Amino acid sequence: MIEKLRTVINDKTYFEVVLWHLPNPVPGSMHPFKYWLAFVVNGECVLRYDNERGKGDHRHLGNREEPIEFTSLEALYDAFQADMERMLR
Repeated sequence: MIEKLRTVINDKTYFEVVLWHLPNPVPGSMHPFKYWLAFVVNGECVLRYDNERGKGDHRHLGNREEPIEFTSLEALYDAFQADMERMLR
């Protein structure tokens, strides 16, 4: 594991980042990372970026699941943070 980080925003809200560097890509992804970034409000995950085996890179917005393009870890984090900030407004 490269990183595991939980950041508390307030008493009901936090986000978590978990990242591994693997010797080979997860099936469905083209890069050597396994990850999830989760935004949790009142105990419910309302936003998650991850790359499940066979599904590749995607995000969950509420009940929706949609593919995302992975270009870099920095771009992934920036996109997650932008979605999270929109949801906080």
